[in-house]
Amino acid sequence: MAPASVLAVDPAAPPAPDPDLLLTASVLLAEAATTCRRAGHELTAAATSRRFAADLALRPLAALRTAWSAGRALTNGDGLGFAACGGAVGEAARYMGVATLRRPAATAMAVDAFLARIQAAIPEHPNLATPEVTRIVEAFAAARPVEALLALKAIFQHMGVTRALTSLSPISIELCALAGLMDVNPFNDGYAWVTLLGGYPTSDPFLGIPAAALKALNPGPGRAAPVPPDRILAKVLAAAGADISGLVDVISALGNHGLVHLRRVAAADGQDRYLLLLPGTGFGKLSNSTPQDLIGAFDAMCDIDTTYTRSVRKVLEFARVPAGAELMIVGHSLGGMTAMNLACDPDFVGTWRLTHVVTVGSPIDNKRPADPFTTVVSLVNEHDVIPTLDGRGPTSPADIPSTWRELAWNDETYDYPLSHAPQSYSDALRSATAGHHRETVNSLIGAYAGTVVLDQPYLVRDR
Repeated sequence: MAPASVLAVDPAAPPAPDPDLLLTASVLLAEAATTCRRAGHELTAAATSRRFAADLALRPLAALRTAWSAGRALTNGDGLGFAACGGAVGEAARYMGVATLRRPAATAMAVDAFLARIQAAIPEHPNLATPEVTRIVEAFAAARPVEALLALKAIFQHMGVTRALTSLSPISIELCALAGLMDVNPFNDGYAWVTLLGGYPTSDPFLGIPAAALKALNPGPGRAAPVPPDRILAKVLAAAGADISGLVDVISALGNHGLVHLRRVAAADGQDRYLLLLPGTGFGKLSNSTPQDLIGAFDAMCDIDTTYTRSVRKVLEFARVPAGAELMIVGHSLGGMTAMNLACDPDFVGTWRLTHVVTVGSPIDNKRPADPFTTVVSLVNEHDVIPTLDGRGPTSPADIPSTWRELAWNDETYDYPLSHAPQSYSDALRSATAGHHRETVNSLIGAYAGTVVLDQPYLVRDR
């Protein structure tokens, strides 16, 4: 592995354009791409509609002239390109176009929009201007997958895997979107368009598996049972008060093999409040017997009703947490996504009063809580790739609600995947890098300080 050093930036390289202008251009290109895509969809719908079939029977010459004009518009390389889409016929034509590398003008505009976003990130992340990164970006944008793989291999060999991933993390979502738009898989294009527009994903970003299929792979009703803490967890629990760094320490000690934690606190105002701590994904297998697996992570990105959310409900029901009780959920990675999914569930927030959601390294920015009074705090290490999987990278034009608190920092000590580990987050919150964010969060969650009445780990399972 190469030393953990950054790539040198060419001093003779021209200065990067104004990032604000690039972001404006990206937004305009995205809007133009969307308009072209919509035009292709509407033309396809018109050419395959029942009305057209009726016109063909009643006025065949006029209908054929219309069909000829629509066909030319849908296949004109100097216009919309190969733009057929929508409906059974349109999607079949689109699949054929992708397989034969005949792409619509909308795709070219979307690619240019993503490239503008990547250029806009250079002033803040100058390593993105290096020849190695430029080669990767150009290969993805030009649909040269072999060259892209060779370029990735070269940068991994030169920098080491962790530092290379850290260097690419600011544009990881744009690279994934470019790969999706320019590959020969027609099923993952939807995620790239959602990323471009900052919408809600309905499929996974890699294969394009739809949310319904992901739910079919993750069908467990959820199960929860209390278990005694081991000695390490008991020691961490004893040291963790209402301090956010201590709570993240508990999440780290819980691990990723099916444990979650419920705490009941007698607050200074005489009210009992409840705190749930949810760890993230175990990466050993694609799917395992717990909700903390990769299939569960993909499901959580696309839906709010998952095995993990159902298991959390079982925890609260088993513990007989009373309806209307005040609840805070702190989650890391998939745990944070699950916390946000519960906040989005009107039935859940109608049963318990979810006052706070604190996420740690979680991709949650495309979801909105059902209760507008739920306080949302998102902690993000900007070298962590995972929080950008919701489609919102450093230069994304989409933004979070003004009522949210996103607290972000650059931790130069850790590379990805270490930058994603809960212990790295808790260490950063104790350091000068993010210590002020720790104070901010502690002031926001101060109502959950008090005497710990119950500290109970639960084992959650799919079934």
